[in-house]
Amino acid sequence: MKTKLFSPLAIRDVTIKNRIGLSPMLTYAAEHGFMSDWHFAHYAKFALGGAGLIMIESTKADPRGCTTPRDPGLWKDDFIPAIAKIAQFAKSQGATVGIQLGHSGRKARNSVPWEGRLPLGPEQKGVDHGEEWELIAPSAIAAGVKSQVPHELSVTEIHELIETFGQAVLRAEKAGLDIVEVHGAHGYLVHQFCSEHANQRTDAYGGSFNNRMRFALELIEHVRFLWPQGKPLFYRISAVDEQGWSIEDSVKLCRELKLKGVDMIDCSSGGMSEGSVMASASRPGFGYQVPYAQQIRAEAGIMTQAVGLIIHADQAEKILRQGQADMVAIGREMLNNPHWAFDAANKLGDESAFKTIPANYSYWLEKRAGSGFGKNTSTWAAGISQT
Repeated sequence: MKTKLFSPLAIRDVTIKNRIGLSPMLTYAAEHGFMSDWHFAHYAKFALGGAGLIMIESTKADPRGCTTPRDPGLWKDDFIPAIAKIAQFAKSQGATVGIQLGHSGRKARNSVPWEGRLPLGPEQKGVDHGEEWELIAPSAIAAGVKSQVPHELSVTEIHELIETFGQAVLRAEKAGLDIVEVHGAHGYLVHQFCSEHANQRTDAYGGSFNNRMRFALELIEHVRFLWPQGKPLFYRISAVDEQGWSIEDSVKLCRELKLKGVDMIDCSSGGMSEGSVMASASRPGFGYQVPYAQQIRAEAGIMTQAVGLIIHADQAEKILRQGQADMVAIGREMLNNPHWAFDAANKLGDESAFKTIPANYSYWLEKRAGSGFGKNTSTWAAGISQT
C-alpha cells in the first residue's frame, strides 16, 4: 500500500521525501544565541526517525527579539557552523532541513517556561554580549499587565529590521538550509504589526488592514529576493487570534503572501493575548487547527501545513487524503516518539515502512517484526502479557 502521508512533495526545486514535518519548537537550550551538541542530538534523532522535513526552532534575526535568554540566533556569522552541522547530518539521512526565523517584539525578554515564562526586567542584559535588552514593537503597547512598554519602531528602524532579517536569510543559505519559514504567528513581532490590537500606528504601517499588512509583505518580499529562487519559503500564521484577527483576514493576507513568493502557509492560531488555548479548562480536540489549513488552502489557493494535536497516523493520512492540507507538522508527539514517521508507516501498512529509517535500524527492526511483535511499539501493553 502506498499512502498519501509517505508520498513525496515537490516545492520549487526541493523534494521532501514525505509529508511529515517536525514542527518548530523552541527548546531553550542555546547559550548566548549559539546552538550546541545538544541541538545536534535533538534534531538528529528526528532525521533518523524518518521525518521528511526537519524545521529548526524559532531562531532570532535580532538579539532583541529573543523570547528568552536561551533562544538561538542567526544575527551573526559565528552561529553558522553549528547550524550547518545539523543541516548536513539531517540531509545525509534524506531529510529536508528548514529554519524558522522569528522576532518576539514586545513578547521578548522572558524567563524559560519551566521558570514561569515571566517577563524579565530591564536589569536582564542582552543575549549576545550583555548589551541593553530593548523591547521593540509596532506601537508602545505592553504585551500584558506585567510586561514593560516597548519602544515604538520608527519607519527607519522598520526598514533596518527588514534588512536584519535579510542578513539572517543569507546566513541560512550559507548554512546549507533548504527552506526558510518566517514566523508571523503567536503574537510575535510580525503578527503584532498585522494586529489592530497591537498596532495602533497612524503612518503607512498602521491603521487600515492594508497598512497593517505592509511590514509582513515588505519583509517577505525582501526575504524572497535574497533567498534562492529554487528554495521554498514558508510563513507561519496565527489563522485566528483572541484579539479580533479572523480566518477571513488570514485568507486575505495569504493571497498577498502568495503573490510575494510564499510557497506554504504553516497554520497555527492564537498568541495575541496572555492566555493560551492549551492552558484553558476546555482543551481542544485532535486536529483542532486543521480547518484553518483547509480554508486557507481552498480560498487563498496556496499550499498549507496543518499543525495542532495531530497524534495518530490514520488521522494524518485522512487530513491529506481529504485535501485539508499538503503536509502535517508533528510537535510534542514527535518529542514523545522521535520515530513517529516509522511508527506511522508501519501502522498504515505503507510499503516503504522499513525504508523510512536507516538500514542500521531497519535490518534489526524487520527481524523484530518477524519475531511476533508485528507493528506493536514497545509500550503497546501495560505489562508483560502479550495478549
